[in-house]
Amino acid sequence: MFLEFFYLLRDRGLPVTLNEWMTLMEALDQGLARDSLMKFYHLCRAILIKSESDFDKFDQVFMEYFGGIETPEQLPKEFWDWLNHGERERALDDHGDQELFAKELEELLRMFEERIKEQKEEHHGGNYWIGTGGTSTMGRGGYNPTGIRVGGKSRHRTALQVAGDRNFKDFREDTILGIRQFQMAFRKLRQYSTRVDGVEKELDLDKTVDETCENAGMLRLAYERPRKNTVKVLLLIDSDGSMLPYSRLCNRLFQAVSKSNHFKDLQVYYFHNAIYDQLYTTPRCKLRDSVETTWVFHKLDSEYKVIFVGDACMAPSELHRPGGNAIIGIFNRETGMQWFEKFKKRFKKQIWLNPIEERSWEYTYGAQTIADIRSLFPMYELTLSGLEEGLRKLMVK
Repeated sequence: MFLEFFYLLRDRGLPVTLNEWMTLMEALDQGLARDSLMKFYHLCRAILIKSESDFDKFDQVFMEYFGGIETPEQLPKEFWDWLNHGERERALDDHGDQELFAKELEELLRMFEERIKEQKEEHHGGNYWIGTGGTSTMGRGGYNPTGIRVGGKSRHRTALQVAGDRNFKDFREDTILGIRQFQMAFRKLRQYSTRVDGVEKELDLDKTVDETCENAGMLRLAYERPRKNTVKVLLLIDSDGSMLPYSRLCNRLFQAVSKSNHFKDLQVYYFHNAIYDQLYTTPRCKLRDSVETTWVFHKLDSEYKVIFVGDACMAPSELHRPGGNAIIGIFNRETGMQWFEKFKKRFKKQIWLNPIEERSWEYTYGAQTIADIRSLFPMYELTLSGLEEGLRKLMVK
């Protein structure tokens, strides 16, 4: 059953095994998909696909194999006129008679062709004709969990075209998936060296061979100091205000960095919108939890790789004017831009990770300050691909 679908999945690079395919066949034999293509879609994805990053590939292959279902373009012109005239939408909680909904895929296509031949006028509501606002298996603006949506937009996200919507497109490389994915990305920040203090306790195989040969074949073990990551990281996170919607995202990033304990050193501080005279040791950005920014400069050498995390959105005055600090009771004589320029001069490598989509940087609120900060630091989206690209930038000699 659907053997060509199995081969197509494999051909498109999805690692579907024969055991997984047989499990799917067993699930179908047990009726777990019932008579619903939507349930079949979810069943296939649950059994065959191992990672969210492959969901989009699966959707594309699903559409490629079952693409014949989506043929509303073949509808005669008068049907489109009927659908667009006096269009009706059904209440979202009105699901009608559930027993009428289960239909086989082949039967749906056959019924669709029959309705085109039979129907002579427009229909709105009802459960039979191609129309709007009803519970028919074909039309739009209504409800049917297994139907064919004819134009319009999905309201219940249950039509057969769900795979074509490619809801998981961004999961491939453009959306954060979780702490583990962040951790995997941070592995790119590696620069190992044996030139560190410590006991020589790791076996040096090449040197052991040489020493043994020089010792007339009698085994002589040679050891070396363990290789350690010499990368030092300074993480600076914008907190509160416009960053509140991204707090969960930043928390994942922070946890991932904290668990990446292979860095030689990791320093984390917080700021609000721009950096001024103080940095903060907690995301609350309270004065009692602050340290002098100049103290951080003196504490850390220029080899630290600096990662700014923030939306870079603020009033221009907060970035360019003395006294622009938004925290009441603190006056900054030097502007936020001047402080950022100091970071630029102090440290050799810096990047900025922005949780706002790159395509919106020129149009969103704060576009001016985003552009100003981009003039100083290479800016990347706070996504998996953006993070990986930024980390590569940090490691370039």
